[in-house]
Amino acid sequence: MTGGLTTTGLAGGRGTDTVIRDIDLSVDSGNVLALLGPNGAGKTTLLLTLAGLLPSRRGSVSVDGTPLRNGRPAAANRAGLVLVPDDRCLFTGLTVEENLRVAARRGGPGPTAMLEVFPALESRWKLPAGALSGGEQQMLVLARALIQQPKVLLVDELSMGLAPLVVESLFETVRAIAADHGCAVVLVEQHVELALEAADQAMVLRSGQVVARGPAAELAADPARLRDAYFGQGENPE
Repeated sequence: MTGGLTTTGLAGGRGTDTVIRDIDLSVDSGNVLALLGPNGAGKTTLLLTLAGLLPSRRGSVSVDGTPLRNGRPAAANRAGLVLVPDDRCLFTGLTVEENLRVAARRGGPGPTAMLEVFPALESRWKLPAGALSGGEQQMLVLARALIQQPKVLLVDELSMGLAPLVVESLFETVRAIAADHGCAVVLVEQHVELALEAADQAMVLRSGQVVARGPAAELAADPARLRDAYFGQGENPE
């Protein structure tokens, strides 16, 4: 597959603070990049900068080779970049169907098409989103993203507050979305082992800079390298 997400020399932050620096990454369509690192490393800031919700200080972001305009979230979304936030941001008073209908795009798939990927939602179709379990809400969040036909999917802390078995199932779904729908996925996650199982590539941030990267399987097989990248005992920022 061709296309995907590319950044070059990306830097950004919140207010006057620069949080991420010199971020170069590339995720091909159909692939998953696990973005790892300790709390405060800048992972969510990076996702928000990619999505245009925070302006970059310098550097570039491209989707399928087309540069995005800085700090324009609506334009980034129209270009195919879709964020799955860590706080879900569902309309809890609307039904599952209504949440999907709000997100559907003209000419794109309708809400019922999402049941092919998330069949467990069918029995919850007419329930308000606020009545769903945490795992069901995360399915709905992913379905809401998928109905927008993303080229790039940015997923922030999918496992938050969920049991490991539920997380494993959701990660399998993310893997299937990348493969079957041909989108590039950036997966921010603290559940390192499961994230590496779902990913093709992995990258570790510390203090806003890349300190390790490589094939996910190689990093998973080298826990000492991962530990040193997290805690700064063996590698320097690139």
